[in-house]
Amino acid sequence: MTTEHSTTTFADLTTIGVGGPIRTFLTPDTRDGVIDAVRQADAAGFPLSVIGGGSNLLAADAPFDGVVVRDARQDIRFGSPQADDTVAVSADAGCNWDDFVAESVAHGLEGVEGLSGIPGTVGASVVQNIGAYGQEVASSVAQVEAWDREESRTVTLDPQHLRFGYRMSALKASMYDAPAQPSDRFFPTPRFVVLSVTFLLHRGAEGTVGYGQLAKALGVEVGDRMPVAAVRDAVLKVRAAKGMLEDAHRYGIPVMADVKRADTVQAALQAQREATGSDGPDFNRHSCGSFFMNPILDDTQAARLPQDAPRFPAVLPSGEPGTKTSAAWLIDHAGFHRGYAVAAGAPASLSTLHTLALTNRGSARAADIAELARTVRDGVEQAFDVRLVPEPVLVGVTL
Repeated sequence: MTTEHSTTTFADLTTIGVGGPIRTFLTPDTRDGVIDAVRQADAAGFPLSVIGGGSNLLAADAPFDGVVVRDARQDIRFGSPQADDTVAVSADAGCNWDDFVAESVAHGLEGVEGLSGIPGTVGASVVQNIGAYGQEVASSVAQVEAWDREESRTVTLDPQHLRFGYRMSALKASMYDAPAQPSDRFFPTPRFVVLSVTFLLHRGAEGTVGYGQLAKALGVEVGDRMPVAAVRDAVLKVRAAKGMLEDAHRYGIPVMADVKRADTVQAALQAQREATGSDGPDFNRHSCGSFFMNPILDDTQAARLPQDAPRFPAVLPSGEPGTKTSAAWLIDHAGFHRGYAVAAGAPASLSTLHTLALTNRGSARAADIAELARTVRDGVEQAFDVRLVPEPVLVGVTL
């Protein structure tokens, strides 16, 4: 069945809590329903936004005169262990990502525990190639079933077709002509709409600690093995300390009910109370997560960085070697410190815990977030000759 919701706004559906009214909001709960909703919107020529958890989206304050589709399916299917201790796990695109991680960890599977607490859905995870704390989703994806909007058929995509890169995939690339330049044809929804994802995880009670900050929290060294449940708990605590989790209160509004498992919502609310000491909203969590991507620079650009700027080996879109630096470092060293706002009392500011998160302090509009983003981006470019690229999908918003 496909449910049509009335008087829904992007502010209701997104973690940052801004965005205008939506003309048509549909939540199909069958595979055919998802395909039909997408196909009918395309046939009618309506703008189409297939939304996951709304954590990587900044929508304009103006009405969206199109169709928004949110996959309501949440099934997870575990295969039998193979001789090499791998287990195929398939999940519907609409499954809450952290629910998927929690269930995988509960089954004693390694491969996604470092991605705990990332808001969003299974379907969105492969579009963005989410990553954190030494893991990224690309390392565990076996295949993706998707609806091809161009050829009007279902397809199965393997990692070679998906062309994963840093916060990038062939799915996401289909939306852009160039970085931050939306395509006229497929935007703000990729050509391929994810229907389900099959992951290949490893059976085992322990996982590898692959990130320094996480190792410090666990009191071990990078490369050490720890119980996957302990890794997950540590990741959630580290993310909470930086305000890089969603505000669990968002699941209390009717249009968000049943999007996430009730037990994990209650666990998240309890953890949030313990982290913040309050039962109220945590405005540091009212964000799109990391708003800017870490820049990957060529040799000439990297040579212009200050000597103490972070540098990591990376690969440029051309396939040539490059250097990745830290967007958070650039923002902070350009003078935009934690809590920065364009004016005293402004309704949008950088998080008081993390410079990469642009936050809604309770009454912001999309225009306020965009003004803050422009100010930070332009200031970094002026200071370091590096133009930061936004990570969220911008619907009706221009920076």
